[in-house]
Amino acid sequence: MRLSWFAKSRNHKPPSAATFRSEIIADILVPERAEDVRFFSRKVIHPGRVRRFSNQDLRESLLAAFYLLVAASMPIRWWASICDRMSRLRLKRHMRKQFPGYAAATRAVLGGSIDARKLFEALLAARHRRRLQLAAHIAGFRWAPTIRLEGQEGLQAALQRGHGAIVWCDQFTSQTIFGKRALHEAGVEAHQVSVNSHGVSESGFGLRFLNLPLVKVENRYLKSRIVFERDDAYQVTIRIQKILKRNGVVLMTNTIHAGSTFTEVAIGQSGWTHLASAPANFAARGRAALFAMSTFETVPFREYRAVISPELLPAEAEMGRDGAKDMVLQARYILLERDRLLKTLKLFPEQMLIWSGSRRLTEASDHTMTGDDTGS
Repeated sequence: MRLSWFAKSRNHKPPSAATFRSEIIADILVPERAEDVRFFSRKVIHPGRVRRFSNQDLRESLLAAFYLLVAASMPIRWWASICDRMSRLRLKRHMRKQFPGYAAATRAVLGGSIDARKLFEALLAARHRRRLQLAAHIAGFRWAPTIRLEGQEGLQAALQRGHGAIVWCDQFTSQTIFGKRALHEAGVEAHQVSVNSHGVSESGFGLRFLNLPLVKVENRYLKSRIVFERDDAYQVTIRIQKILKRNGVVLMTNTIHAGSTFTEVAIGQSGWTHLASAPANFAARGRAALFAMSTFETVPFREYRAVISPELLPAEAEMGRDGAKDMVLQARYILLERDRLLKTLKLFPEQMLIWSGSRRLTEASDHTMTGDDTGS
C-alpha cells in the first residue's frame, strides 16, 4: 500500500543541489521478527544545476596538494600524527555544525554511555587519513600496508553455484579503496555500482579534477564501474542482471542516494538507519547470493582488515526468489543486514561515515543524513 506522507529531503543544501521528495511506499511487517521495515521512494523535484566551483573545492584542493606532499616526502610513521593535527584545525566549526546531530545519532544506536565527542574527533582524524590513503596510492611508491581479507571462502562457495554474487559494502572510511583492493588482490574481479558525482565534490571543477583521481585509483582494483543515472535506471538494472547471470560479483555501497528507493529500520537502543533497498531487491528476485562487506583500518597506514560476512540468506528465500517482487522477503534481507551492521558498528564506530539519525525520517525537522555520502 502507498501511504500519504511526503517530505522534501536535504532542505539545508545550497540551491544548486538537487531537491528530492521522499514518499512512503509501504510498511512491511516481518511476522517472525514482529518488526516493520519501511520502504521509501525518492524522486527528484528539482534537478539542480552543476556549479562551476564551490568553496569546498578550494579547501579540498589544498588538502589534496598537502597530502600528496606528505605522501611523497614524509616518513610513514609520521602520517597518522599529521592527520590528527590536521583534523583539529576546524574542530570548533565541526563541533558547532556537525557534532550535535552526530552525538544524537550515535547515542541512539550505541547507548547514552558512549563518549560521543571522542568518537567524533576520531572520525575527523579518520577522514583525513582517508585523504592521505588516496594521496599515497597516487604517489605510488614505498608504501605496502598489510591487507587481510576474511570470509572469501563463503563468497567463492556461492560463486560455484553459478548465479553471481552481490556484495553490500558498508561506508567505513577505508572501504572505498581498501575494500576493492582486498578483493582484487584475492583474485576477485568485481563490478562497482557508482554515481557520476562519486567523490568529494559535485561541482564542475570537482567532478573533473577532485573526484577523478579517486575514481582512477579505485578502477585499478575493479573489472568495471557501472555508473548509475536516475534516467537510465532500467539500463543499469539490465546490466547488473547480465553480470550476475555471467556469475560476476557486483559491489553496491550502502547509500540511499544512488537509487530511487530505500528503507528505514530500527537499530540499536533507539536509533533508525536507512539502508539501500537495491541489494535486497536483486537477491530476493533472483538467485544471486548476497553478502555484506566492511573494511577497517586496524593500525593507521599499516594494517587493514576487510571482512566479508557469511551469506545473508533468510530461510524463506529458498521458497521464494522466483523473479516476482516479494517485499516481505526483501524486508527479511534488510533485517539480516541491519543485525550484522549493528555488530560491525560496535567494532570501529569511529570509522563509520554515515549515521542516519535518532528519529524517524517522518519525525525529523529536516531530512539530511549525518555524515558524508561518499561511498560507491
